[in-house]
Amino acid sequence: MNELWSQWFVPVAVGAAAAGILTLIRLVVFRLLGRWARKTETKLDDIVLQEFRRPSIFWCIAVGLDVGLTVSELPGRYMGVANKALWAAIILSVSLTLASLAVRLLKSSIEEARIPIAASGLVFGVLRWGIILIGIVVILGALGVSVAPILTALGVGGLAVALAMQDTLANLFAGIHILMEKSVRVGDFVRLESGQEGYVDDISWRTTRVRLLSNNMVIIPNAKLSQSVLTNYYLPEKRMSLLIPVGVSYDCDPAKVEAVLLEVAKEAAGKLPGLLAEPAPFVRFNPGFGASSLDFTLICQVAEFTDQYAVQHELRKRIFARFRVEGIEIPFPQRVVHMRAEKEK
Repeated sequence: MNELWSQWFVPVAVGAAAAGILTLIRLVVFRLLGRWARKTETKLDDIVLQEFRRPSIFWCIAVGLDVGLTVSELPGRYMGVANKALWAAIILSVSLTLASLAVRLLKSSIEEARIPIAASGLVFGVLRWGIILIGIVVILGALGVSVAPILTALGVGGLAVALAMQDTLANLFAGIHILMEKSVRVGDFVRLESGQEGYVDDISWRTTRVRLLSNNMVIIPNAKLSQSVLTNYYLPEKRMSLLIPVGVSYDCDPAKVEAVLLEVAKEAAGKLPGLLAEPAPFVRFNPGFGASSLDFTLICQVAEFTDQYAVQHELRKRIFARFRVEGIEIPFPQRVVHMRAEKEK
């Protein structure tokens, strides 16, 4: 009975007591830190507490188990295996927690700093798996496994893997190149070589996702995207020119038409969302003399690409209503037909 008590009951009691004490300390510490975090303006401390709250319970229990194993009378070889397995689990848990924490802190920092270039899934993936791989190396070291032979084997085997995964690696490095060059960024509005237009939703390790205005998703391999010709409407800036062609009758005074168009555009600049007052709108008598009309072009600036649709809609309505008031005619297509009578022989 004494032997059973010393082998099992004492280690379990000591381990449970240690885990219980650590859990109480954890509870007090998190309450104090929570009160402090609520008084600060930044969200970073709240994120840290959220990420450590759950896994810290496991760490308290794991340390309690380690204490219990220390006072137990298990054979040395079993003790060594149990301790190594326990600390490997703790290190893995810490690595996963730090990886999740790093990703959340990066996202929060980008949002708080209001950086116009959003981080992509590739950035988050590299950060997460980089931390996890470091944790695995630490685990192997704690288990007494030499890392050098493994790295050598991986180097030799990496050649075969690289040959078998040429397309995947091409997409990976193309995605890294796109992120480094910043020619296409998450959140940009682009027109693809196929003519499709949409917002860049994410740049992952293999593909780039473009969300169309119809709310459908176009998925493009990074290697193909890096080799294609596309238009980025957010570079060098979001602001862009909007050209509205207007045709009037040959009986109209061009100077009057120009003045009316300018007045309508300048009045709308302070009222229509997306229509910019600076740079100021202007009118050009271009393309000029049409087959049935005098053709003008109203040129103004909109805040970004998608603003042009609502701005064109409202400006055309205002121009049409103003032309009616001013007696400016928008002609139908016309043809002049000359008829000649044949002379009688």
